[in-house]
Amino acid sequence: MDIDSLDFSLPASNGTVTLGSVLKFILILSFSTVFAKILTLYLRRYLKDRVSKDVGETILKILYYGTLTIVFISNLHLIGIKPSALLVAGGVTGIILGFASQNIVGNLISGFFLMVERPIKIGDQVQISDVSGFVTDIRIISTLIRTYDGLLVRIPNQQVFTTNITNIVGHPVRRFEYTIRIRYSDDANAAIFLIKDLVDKEPFALLNPSPSVFVNDFGDSWINISVRIWAPVNEWFGIKTRLLWKIKQTLEENGIVVPLPQRIVHIQADSKNPDEIIPEKEIESVLNYEGRFLA
Repeated sequence: MDIDSLDFSLPASNGTVTLGSVLKFILILSFSTVFAKILTLYLRRYLKDRVSKDVGETILKILYYGTLTIVFISNLHLIGIKPSALLVAGGVTGIILGFASQNIVGNLISGFFLMVERPIKIGDQVQISDVSGFVTDIRIISTLIRTYDGLLVRIPNQQVFTTNITNIVGHPVRRFEYTIRIRYSDDANAAIFLIKDLVDKEPFALLNPSPSVFVNDFGDSWINISVRIWAPVNEWFGIKTRLLWKIKQTLEENGIVVPLPQRIVHIQADSKNPDEIIPEKEIESVLNYEGRFLA
């Protein structure tokens, strides 16, 4: 049976609509949806090794929803709706929905600007507000973040676009810093030489910007040595943890150790008997007691 033979008519703004034309509209829309999905599937495979993942996903989303929108509008005449009438009705409906769902509209607009401006990309390590992790997807309404603990967090695009975004891997290099404490009795020049030698031997420590090792401050019981190193962002965490342990081992092997907090205790005799002498053993026990608690 031919679809056009279904001549059951329905009233419409531009005449009558037959049941056959309604079924034809549904079939065209269904076929277009399947076709758009198959097309995006093949295009995803084609673009996989040619463009970055975030660019490819943006292209596929625009193609998919753009195809469905064009097919939908171009076949509205089958159900008796004129595109011009739809624009008028859509304008009125848009005003009503705009007041009723401002957050949704804001998320849609923010999602569009995120795809155009691209402050973050799929796969980036980011910190958005108090959420840190990997960007797994940037959708029309929301952005998905997989935290370092493996949790999947959905953040509305309006919140993403209007808050501070820290892109941890947005720049190809990144700096990290140590503060190494040594005793006043240790040779600071020797400690600086040993640390610089370890940094020079590290293959991922960049020469430009160059690393710096210098005495930064004098503490109560130690000298502070600052170590600042630049490294490729992909190797940043590994070199930071590995080099710190090497510095500790090398300094200890050369007799330079991290000092423990020290405190000098002065014991004053009783004011009523200023000439009274406190036994030496008693003073020693007090100092040992203080030392045990400070250690």
